[in-house]
Amino acid sequence: MVFRAKRADRVKIVTWDGTGLVMLWKALDEGAFKWPPISEGVMKLSSAQLSALVEGLDWTRVHPPRRNRPSAVR
Repeated sequence: MVFRAKRADRVKIVTWDGTGLVMLWKALDEGAFKWPPISEGVMKLSSAQLSALVEGLDWTRVHPPRRNRPSAVR
């Protein structure tokens, strides 16, 4: 579970590691985390978006690398 502060500058993550609960707490010195919109009382993030958010990045600007598709074989 992920919890955010009202000011959006702090995040707490609680998870189970198989032996007990683990809590990660992070606060930004400046600015705020970029959070997704609330839909039906819930915010949804993929694991990659959550990783970017915890790093303090704007997850909306994180995109997978572009890869050239192979051309047809003749």
